[in-house]
Amino acid sequence: MDRIGEVIESSTTRFTTGTYELLTAPPFGALVRAQTRVPDMAVYGLVYEIRTGSKEPGGRAVVRGRTYTGHELYDAEIYHEHPDLAEVLQTEFSAITVGFVEEERIYHYLPPHPPPVHYSVYQCDLEELTKFSTSCDFFRGVLFAHQIPSDELLAAMIRSAARARSDGRTYLVHAGREVAGLLKDDYDRLTALLRRIRP
Repeated sequence: MDRIGEVIESSTTRFTTGTYELLTAPPFGALVRAQTRVPDMAVYGLVYEIRTGSKEPGGRAVVRGRTYTGHELYDAEIYHEHPDLAEVLQTEFSAITVGFVEEERIYHYLPPHPPPVHYSVYQCDLEELTKFSTSCDFFRGVLFAHQIPSDELLAAMIRSAARARSDGRTYLVHAGREVAGLLKDDYDRLTALLRRIRP
């Protein structure tokens, strides 16, 4: 499995990854794995934010769609005509920590240490996603996390986990029941989230 980037910021509850290829990041809600200093331990996270901007602190991208001669470029043409953009822009994504794996055993709670800065990050394949999402113990941590789009994030993850399975509908029903138990006192939020996980 190829690494997609490396950790550039890390804390107990979340980490940010800088990607090696511009405009290439796992989708919102994807499960990613960050390596730790312990060889048989890695941290799992759910991607909740993706952004692309200037590599310079405080810098911003500038308009490139119209040249001084009046020639107009659109969308992918801009990147083709300006290959230097890969040197001045960077794509990053942030993930909330939802568990870890140690010696092939998966835990659905915070790891003892966050992944170190500059350590490798990988996008989990369907087999790993299926294995991780067998338990719904991480749902609570996502639903009640602050400063992230928690409902949208959990719904996206549930949809992905269902698509990864041959019995996707069965998983959706099981996950829906787990969500219902966690949000039993908030009917409006529950119904809105359940609508988002329908196939």
